[in-house]
Amino acid sequence: MSAVQVSRDGPVATVTLCRPEVRNAFNEEVIALLAQAFMALRDQEGLRVVVLQGEGPTFCAGADLEWMRRAASWSEEENRRDALALASMLRLVATFPRPVVARVQGGAYGGGVGLIAAADLAIAAEDAQFAFTEVRLGLAPATISPYVIEKIGPAWARRLFLTGEPISARRAYELGLLYRIVPPAELDAAVAETVRAILQGGPQAQAACKELVARVAADPSPQVDEYTSRLIAQLRAGEEGKEGVQAFLEKRAPRWRHV
Repeated sequence: MSAVQVSRDGPVATVTLCRPEVRNAFNEEVIALLAQAFMALRDQEGLRVVVLQGEGPTFCAGADLEWMRRAASWSEEENRRDALALASMLRLVATFPRPVVARVQGGAYGGGVGLIAAADLAIAAEDAQFAFTEVRLGLAPATISPYVIEKIGPAWARRLFLTGEPISARRAYELGLLYRIVPPAELDAAVAETVRAILQGGPQAQAACKELVARVAADPSPQVDEYTSRLIAQLRAGEEGKEGVQAFLEKRAPRWRHV
């Protein structure tokens, strides 16, 4: 069986890490398969949301030990190319044009936390744990840092990167890494509820919202006003926006809404 499985149920795709015997740890194959999955899903017609999950008791334990052992014998250039593959995969997840929801159980460490941070929304079981353990191996969470720092801010990133200390799901929620935390038995229901909420929105508007947040966060200066004005004008004049407003005025569901 492939280390990454992709399934589709109507407007919802599910991408599953399928290496429970090693707690769904990353290696070159997993990184390449995740990149292929998100590239293939990118242009699928009718797709509205992607759920990202791990099989078994752990979401993702970070780097595979065998992979790390091999990397220790590679040259700096070989390690650079390997790290760039991980960075590129995370960017595919972060810039995916549809909402990505991470379903998190057990724990996430190192690169596994990076995968969660790259997702738009992460829902975790209350007993999940998180840690950036790279420093305890003499390494740094370099490739995942853009997404983690965006979610939790530089002060907490500095603390957790430097100590490698584990944090609870409650703390991860308080820091902004997680969207929701729920009892383990309610995890699937919480993910389903979030997916239903996403399906109430306009798909073009949601894609625009993802780009909007990235652009405004990168440049909050007055120069961004031209971009934001142009964006809302395009959405208002577009078919999806017109249908949404008309449906609201007529007190009915818009045609693109999934119920």
